[in-house]
Formats: sequence, structure tokens, C-alpha cells
Amino acid sequence: MYIGIFLCSVFIASVSQVLLKKSAMKQYDYKFGDYLNPYVICGYGLLFLSMFLTILAYRGVDLKTGPVIEATSYVFVAVLSTVFLKEKVTNKKKIGLLIIVIGVLVSNL
Repeated sequence: MYIGIFLCSVFIASVSQVLLKKSAMKQYDYKFGDYLNPYVICGYGLLFLSMFLTILAYRGVDLKTGPVIEATSYVFVAVLSTVFLKEKVTNKKKIGLLIIVIGVLVSNL
């Protein structure tokens, strides 16, 4: 159960990163537009939620397992960036993501 909460937290943080990048790609006409727009507000709200869920998850997840689960964020961000930001995944990125996935699997054996 706690690993599921942790994975959910990592996914939420990944969504937050994509929202913040989407905001950074826009130009705003008003003075604080870079800081007070829906993408930024939602992005930081999701980061706060992610932090809360991570703290909750560490009640049942070993400290040595946490960083391994956190590494799945690279995969989540790559997939979300491809879908929502239309970024291309190069062969180097694919190999890197494959190595990350293999590392996560090996460390959980």
C-alpha cells in the first residue's frame, strides 16, 4: 500500500513538473504573470500534495527503497512530456530510460 502511495506521489510530482514547464513556455502580458497563472499555481499545489504523500509513504517504505521509487519520475516525465508537450524522445533518452527501469527492477529483487 505504501509503495502505491509513493508511486502516486512521484506521478503527481511529474505532472507538476510538466505543468511548470508548460507555464515557462508562455509569455505573459502582466507583471506577475510568470508567477500567478493557473499552471504555476496548480503545479506548486501538486508539488505540495506530492510532498505530503511522500512523507506519508515513508511510514511504510524503507529509506533505501525511496530513491529507487523516486527514479521512476524520469520515466513519468518523459512520457508526459511526449504526450502533452510534444517533445521527441531520442534514442539516447530511450536507452537511458531503459537503464533506469532495469535499475529499478534489479534493486527490487
